[in-house]
Amino acid sequence: MKNRNKIIFLFAILLCGILSAQDSLKISAKEFISIVKNYHPLALKYQLQNKIATAEITSARGNFDPVLGGKLGEKNIDGIQYYRQRNLELGIPTWYGIDLTASYNYIDGEKLNNSDTKGGLYQFGVTVPLAKNLLYDKRRAMLEQAKYALKMTEAEQAVLTNDLLLEAENTYWEWVKNFEIYQLQRRAVLINEERLELTKKTFNFGERPAIDTVEAVSQLQSFRLQERDAFLNFVKSTQDLQLFLWKDNRELYDLAVMIYPSDTMNSSEAFNNFEMLIQQVENQNLSDHFSLQYYFQKQNILESERRLKWQSFLPKLDFTYNFFNKENYRADYLPLFDNNFQYGLKLEIPVFQREARANYQIAKLKIEQNTLDTQVKRRELETKILIYKNEVTNYHSQIDIARDNLTNYQRLLQAEEIRYNNGESSLFLINSRENKMIDAQEKFILLNNKFLKSYNKLKWMKENFQFN
Repeated sequence: MKNRNKIIFLFAILLCGILSAQDSLKISAKEFISIVKNYHPLALKYQLQNKIATAEITSARGNFDPVLGGKLGEKNIDGIQYYRQRNLELGIPTWYGIDLTASYNYIDGEKLNNSDTKGGLYQFGVTVPLAKNLLYDKRRAMLEQAKYALKMTEAEQAVLTNDLLLEAENTYWEWVKNFEIYQLQRRAVLINEERLELTKKTFNFGERPAIDTVEAVSQLQSFRLQERDAFLNFVKSTQDLQLFLWKDNRELYDLAVMIYPSDTMNSSEAFNNFEMLIQQVENQNLSDHFSLQYYFQKQNILESERRLKWQSFLPKLDFTYNFFNKENYRADYLPLFDNNFQYGLKLEIPVFQREARANYQIAKLKIEQNTLDTQVKRRELETKILIYKNEVTNYHSQIDIARDNLTNYQRLLQAEEIRYNNGESSLFLINSRENKMIDAQEKFILLNNKFLKSYNKLKWMKENFQFN
């Protein structure tokens, strides 16, 4: 009921606006697209998605951030101080999987472990992977994948944004089409109202039979019905248009005044630019299309994952070396394995490699899936481009034929009116000619609308290509 009342209210607003033509607004296609692009929530949402992907890169870079830590502790039981400890350390991860560490540790007490060094001790260390994680590791993979994901997201959001703008522009021209059809039916009603008055006068003068007035009334009633139907379609398309109109405060634009299209379909630049547009699309490299770029970047992510999974086949062999220097003692760095040092060599080898083999196989299968998806998408784009080009050229040629056909119907109607005025024809024949001419005019409007929609599909297809 609420939606029904809203339609009735909008219908009343439009009717009053059309009758008075006051306090109304006009909007062009370019202005409408600009509003959608800058204020529509979905367009803003797509922009936010790109920002999220950028933040993911920052998050992945965090895996290479130095880590500063500290520790302070003491243990005391029955008046005996077991230990008192202060510790400060710094860890620095590097791109090639090598971790650097530096620390200062002070410990004192009456019951220290044998492995503890009393007093202050400086430590400098390095951990080097000798097999697994040497050439590639999870930190590098996450950063690379985040960079590829940003490009993938940008490509996806560009396609989604252009699809939104395509839908919006076609909605605008659908609105214009319904408005022009309404204007056509409105003019037909006005002409037939004048014809009815003239017929009544000629009947009163005895120049025409009474049946002519019935013929004129029937024709007028028919056009009034068509006018009401055309007006309802215009109201509905105005509501559809309103769904794309948003304010800068992210509120839906509510129609308070009448709104009309300032563009007509015949004035569109598409009729002059369609051949150049077709040529531009044909000159594009299909691999530069954002839809394919999305799959290419996804392929890079999957390839990075495959490289990471391959590392699991290698044994985990890590070498760690620490150099120590007691506080207030002279540092003696060389030879490395002579004094004040600690080293370790850790080896891990999964016996059956089941998890590694399964994960690597899954990674390869995902790459194969993405390759198939890419092939399907490429074929889909090729087909769409061919269809859109054929539609544009075919509809344009149909428009030329329809224009000539409309001109002929207009001439026939004019000739029939001359014959009627000379007493050689009837009102029935005039109405028949007029009906055919109105049908031809409406078909001409519909063809223009189909042409513009196909042109827009091709235009926004071109916008989906990445320009270097």
